[in-house]
Amino acid sequence: MAFTAERAYEHIAKAHEHGRLAHALLISGVKDSGKEALAAKVSWLLQGKANGGTDLFGDAVITEPLPLEEQENDAVQLVRPEKNSRVINVDRIREVEQRLHMVSGKNVWKIVVLLDADRMNPQAQNAFLKTLEEPPNSTILLLLTSQPQKLLPTILSRCVQLPLLGKTDYRSKGGDELVKTLNRVASESFGTPWGALTIKSAFTEVLDRRKVELEKLEDENYGAEKKHYAQTTDGRWLKEREEEHKAAARSAYIGERSRYFDVLMAWMADALRCQNGCPCEDFPEVASLIAKISDKETTSSLLKRVEALEELRSTLETNASEQLAIECGFLQAFG
Repeated sequence: MAFTAERAYEHIAKAHEHGRLAHALLISGVKDSGKEALAAKVSWLLQGKANGGTDLFGDAVITEPLPLEEQENDAVQLVRPEKNSRVINVDRIREVEQRLHMVSGKNVWKIVVLLDADRMNPQAQNAFLKTLEEPPNSTILLLLTSQPQKLLPTILSRCVQLPLLGKTDYRSKGGDELVKTLNRVASESFGTPWGALTIKSAFTEVLDRRKVELEKLEDENYGAEKKHYAQTTDGRWLKEREEEHKAAARSAYIGERSRYFDVLMAWMADALRCQNGCPCEDFPEVASLIAKISDKETTSSLLKRVEALEELRSTLETNASEQLAIECGFLQAFG
């Protein structure tokens, strides 16, 4: 279940009030879902600054939290990926743990905010597990990420997960091309093998293009890292970093594939809304094209197509052949 940032804060504040606040929260969501603003409010609350008391007239004084960067102090640590490598390394995590044990004081919360927590490399994630398993008293760890799937399952299992609702930009980075194809097929050949294969071709083309872009980005990151550390470390460590960058590219690719599935699902959801007399929410500008499907489809048939897409998404998370699974799955969902 996903929450608005406001609703998530209400749950956190209530848990804190009753002394049941978890020591680790994984706050996930798309860009602009409010992850950092929520973390700032939680940090402000635990520092005792959320309630400003009352004014001369007895009305509550509401104190807005400062941005995270302005809250940083001995008890509040912010952890970001390094500028060059875009990685949170194991030394940074060890530094965090050391500082946690140095902070002391009565009723002082020790707060760690990991921004882009998915950028922890494998060594850093394994080191962070120790802190998760045995945190000092009055410690809270806030992990912020748009890609929780890149974190170790053992980390995920030790955090209370708070996925945030956010308005996804379905048209960014290839999404617009996919939407245009869906619209064209809707007006010409929805529900035919040709239409299904047309959508499949658009899907694989934008996905392949993003894969190349992501691999190039990680190659550039590794190249910068190799240049920076070539004279200060051994070849084995650099080889490990190369493999980690390849793994990061693969993980980002899987995330993009999932985002393109979200585009398909959102478009189908609008078709279902039209089918039932409701306005389109995600693509209102092409409502007339999507509405044409209602003349050919029933609610039951559209739901079966949605189920086929969900089944395909699940199949791709296994070791199934991606190319074959996509072709068969798209024929079932759109043919």
